[in-house]
Amino acid sequence: MPASPPSMLADLTLVLGGARSGKSRHAEGLMEALEGPLAYIATAEAWDEEMRARIAEHRGRRAARWMTIDAPLDLAAGLAAAGGRPVLVDCLTLWLTNLMLGEHDIPAAVAAFEAALAGYKAPVVLVSNEVGLGIVPDNALARRFRDEAGRLNQQMARLAGRVVFIAAGLPLVMKDEIQGKLP
Repeated sequence: MPASPPSMLADLTLVLGGARSGKSRHAEGLMEALEGPLAYIATAEAWDEEMRARIAEHRGRRAARWMTIDAPLDLAAGLAAAGGRPVLVDCLTLWLTNLMLGEHDIPAAVAAFEAALAGYKAPVVLVSNEVGLGIVPDNALARRFRDEAGRLNQQMARLAGRVVFIAAGLPLVMKDEIQGKLP
């Protein structure tokens, strides 16, 4: 399957923002500008009715040309399953939560994902929550999550050709190595 034109997106784009900031909608809009089939790698797990409703809302926004791949723990396998399509990964912080709660080796999981990204030939858009802008959490697990999320976001931002921060639905481009090439 041919990849979408490289001029449309950075090989890797990171979209950051707070909860309900509009980051997923922005990322989906970037992907929709591409031609052909698209892949959505979902990291969420539907543990309760509220989360099932959130997942349904996200799925309902996407057209039929999107293939959904559930990858709550193994993003490298999710990329492999995408078959060369442009990919949206939503979201890294849910993935991190799954890894932490399952007591998985986070550095090994991140390294495997980075290796898969390095070999992927189509554009990839990553969505992640910026959780370090608020107060210091009151418990050790929440502080560890905030710290791990900050490190993960920094790693992905270093790799990304484009980093966009979303606040109140408005994008702020923080890094752009493909200046002027996005729609």
